[in-house]
Order: sequence, then structure tokens, then C-alpha cells
Amino acid sequence: MDLYGRDFIVSQDWSLGELEELLDLAAKMKRDRFSPRWTSILQHRTFFMFFYNPSVRTRQSFECAATELGGHAQFLEPGAMRLRTATTAGETTEDAAKVMARYAAGLGIRILEDKVPFYGAGNDLLREYAHWADIPIINMADDRFHPCQGMADVMGWAEWCGEGPGRPDYEKLRGKRFLLTWASGALARSWCSVQEALLVASRFGMHVTVARPDGYDLDPQVYEWTRQNCADNGNDFRITNDPDTAYDGVHVVYSRNWVTPQAYQDGAFQKKAEQDKATAVPGWITNAERMARTDNAIFTHPMPIDRGMEVTDAIASGPRSAIYDIAENRLHVQKAVMALTMGNL
Repeated sequence: MDLYGRDFIVSQDWSLGELEELLDLAAKMKRDRFSPRWTSILQHRTFFMFFYNPSVRTRQSFECAATELGGHAQFLEPGAMRLRTATTAGETTEDAAKVMARYAAGLGIRILEDKVPFYGAGNDLLREYAHWADIPIINMADDRFHPCQGMADVMGWAEWCGEGPGRPDYEKLRGKRFLLTWASGALARSWCSVQEALLVASRFGMHVTVARPDGYDLDPQVYEWTRQNCADNGNDFRITNDPDTAYDGVHVVYSRNWVTPQAYQDGAFQKKAEQDKATAVPGWITNAERMARTDNAIFTHPMPIDRGMEVTDAIASGPRSAIYDIAENRLHVQKAVMALTMGNL
């Protein structure tokens, strides 16, 4: 199938077959990382990386990906560009998008919770760029979704269920039980990574459980998509506020802090209030006792991890932790996304 020119803003926008093609190429690239088959796919082409928020894995993995495909990744910051905002004059999104499209083969945008005035504004910005630009728009994490992380996640889970690095078996994920559990923490995290995890787990045939304290529900649309994905696969989707029994018999545990639906007030992200709320909810941490209730589950997390709050060190660095495999997979997944949407395959 032809994916050239496609935007990648949320995994739910792509068919399962398209996601499988992406992941198949990512696994091939991982098994044979520096093969000449891949090293000229983006030759002489530039990928713009537009960062409203900083990162560790995202910038490093995209720059490495562009280099290994024979191209170049250019780092951009909004503060260094004359862009129109709610309070300043400047270039419109239409003009910026159309000009960037004349220069680059693709544009990645990263815009998270503290850089938007309300939930969904970051995703709206990506879609506005996608409307005006005739090059692929790649979501490098917005306030709703993080599709590259979701693909790295599911690839990692399938490798652990399959034959190891570069040899995932997605059929073995079918019927497995996935737990997404809220956790304590002081980082006031957005919903993007956890919501993407719900979507990919349910798309690839897993039963899904969300465990969270009262008041910490996620996006209703994401819940509905997850519920429908599970139903399409004949699987269960449930939500619980029990931090213990949620672990019973599960195969993949994803433990992470996230903010409440009241995180935005008067056009601003209420970081301190969210931190105070989270630290006032005790007892939500992934530890050895809870992992013992699982069916020998793997631990997964997109990083950075708030160790001692979201999960204990013994689990995060333990023998059933997939965190570094998944972090590595960001590179291979993003190479595949870039190759398929803007490359010369």
C-alpha cells in the first residue's frame, strides 16, 4: 500500500494493515540497522522538527533516524520564528506551513500540556498544519496523542511475546491482557502517551483495563475508540478504581501519572494544582507485590520514569522491564514512518 505523503497524527487514523506495514518495516530496519537498503531513502532531504517542548528520546531518535536514512533533521523552536500568537503579531499558520513545505520533505511537531491554553489545542495545531502543508505532518507528541510512542510500545510488547529484538509476533498479543494504571507522581503529565497506548493495545487484539482513582478519567473519545476496538476483536474493556485487583492475571503493565480533566483553567495549565492533587492520592505505585498478581507481566513505560512514585526501582530496572527496548524502538519506528511517508523506497 502507498503511504507516501500521509500525515501521522494519531494511530487511529491509519488502518490496521497500514500500521502493520509500518511495524514490519521497522522490524526489518532494526534487524539490519545500517544496511545500504536504508541509507539513501532520504538522501538530500530535510525533515523539520518543530519543538514547542524539549525532549530526550524524541529529538535524539528523530535526528538519528534522519541521519541513518541519509537525510538531515533540522531543529526549530517557535521562539526563534516570527509566528502569530494570541498576544503577538506574526506569520500565520497557513503561511508558515506553505513555506516550510517548499523546503522540507516532512514536518514533525511536538507541543505538550504547558504550551497550550486548553486540552486539544496542540492536536488542533497539528491538524491545521496538515491542512495547509502538502508534506507529511508527523506528530512528535501533542496534548492528545503520541503515535510514534504507541508504535514503539506495541512493537516492544510483541518482541517480548515473540522471538526477541527485531522479531515481534503481533498474533501473540491477541487475547493478552493490558493494564494501564494511573500512578502517583510530581510531573503533571499529559494524556498523549497513555491514550495512544490504549488505542494500540486495543487495535492489536488485547483486553484492556484502565485503573485510576476517581476523578482521573481520560478523553471520552479515546475511551469510546478503545471500547470499539476491543469489541471489534471480541475483547473486554473495563475501567476500575481498585489499584490492586486490576493487576490480576494481566500480561502487560503500563504505570504512569497523568493529570485530571480540570488541568486547564482560564486558558492556562494548572501544573502546581495538578501536582498537589496527585501527591494527595496515596497508594498508587507499581511494585513487586502488585506485579506478583499478574501473569508474569512485562513492565512498560514511555519514559521519563518518576521512580519511587510511579514504579519502584526493582520493577523499572528488573528482568521483566521492557523500557529500554521500547525506547530503542522509537528510532526504528520513526525511520519506518519517515521512509514510508516521505522517502524513496
